Amino acid sequence: MRVIGLMSGTSYDAIDAAAADIRIDGDTLVLTPLGMVSEPYSGELRAAVAAAVPPASTTVGQICQLDTEIGQAFAAVAARANAELCDGSAELISSHGQTMFHWVEGAQVKGTLQLGQPAWIAEKTGCTVVSDLRSRDVATGGQGAPLVSAFDVLWLNGRTSGSVALNLGGIANVTAPGGGGTTADGPAVPIAFDTGPANALIDAAVSEFTAGEQWFDLGGALGAAGTPNVDLLAHLLSEPYYTQPAPKSTGKELFHRDYLLAALRGYESLSLADIVATLTALTARTVADSVKALAATEVVVSGGGTKNPTLMAMLRDELGDIALVSSDELGVTSDIKEALAFAVLGFLTAHGLPGSIASCTGARHASVLGSLTPGSRGLPRITSVPSAPKTMRIEAL
Repeated sequence: MRVIGLMSGTSYDAIDAAAADIRIDGDTLVLTPLGMVSEPYSGELRAAVAAAVPPASTTVGQICQLDTEIGQAFAAVAARANAELCDGSAELISSHGQTMFHWVEGAQVKGTLQLGQPAWIAEKTGCTVVSDLRSRDVATGGQGAPLVSAFDVLWLNGRTSGSVALNLGGIANVTAPGGGGTTADGPAVPIAFDTGPANALIDAAVSEFTAGEQWFDLGGALGAAGTPNVDLLAHLLSEPYYTQPAPKSTGKELFHRDYLLAALRGYESLSLADIVATLTALTARTVADSVKALAATEVVVSGGGTKNPTLMAMLRDELGDIALVSSDELGVTSDIKEALAFAVLGFLTAHGLPGSIASCTGARHASVLGSLTPGSRGLPRITSVPSAPKTMRIEAL
């Protein structure tokens, strides 16, 4: 099946579309990436998303408008991907949408909201669309995140028992297919969770203190020019989220601009470079602490944070003897991984197969994820329903 995965993360800077041919061979999911296209949000739409994300307030009218405009933006990128990567032959589109709110109370996720009306994508492309992939897991008591764990477990199964996947987006998440070791009762089940901010607080600081002239620390230049403040870092590390047990998830509902400004009270004399250096060190420390707790011997990293050499250097220092490997080295381009993961989830849904792993999200059971919006070409034709795959093989064109 030829599938397009659509993704926009918590940085809400761009929409990524990854295309792939996907099939199941025995107990192996075979993934052949076809490429990726990416389109930045327009300045107006990005500003509208940022203005509606909590702790900002919004209206039902504004949410309706965003649902339509994000859906139209996703539809345009999907159509481009279908034309440029698939020669118009895509059979299914799997859309993550744009996360606006992840409702967490204590250790429980009570709801999650991603906007980007799938009807616009189906109408524009003629393809059936899988969307709203997180809600079913939440309804079964899960965190609804990180859903990429299903991809990670398939991908890294059988590599090494200590291999851990790490994604550095706005929020950082990890997946340990081996569960961080074995138990007296046998092999441990997979574990996955959000470790805390990756780029979220760095982006917030840069945007706030440059009056919006910059959105992120380009090339890690600010972090490299500054020095982490030991006292501020210790203060930031006292955040209770970091000591909560997995499974757990978080987002900009916690790690946002106002959270940052509150944490910086008493540190007004610090330069922007020192603030960014401290926040970069926070990401490196919290990720490394989480990885070490999983008894990792290797970290396979992807996501936008890999483009920040200052963050990557700090992370290497924090990890010590634990190997840090780019996902590119294993056949999955870092920029494309999350969109590919949602393509795989859409494929599983179309075949009636679970796309969640209960031990990773904390759900009562694994679930077939998402909702289907049929395209003008009708539902994809499924000639047979295979059994759930246990591993994944990446094949080049």
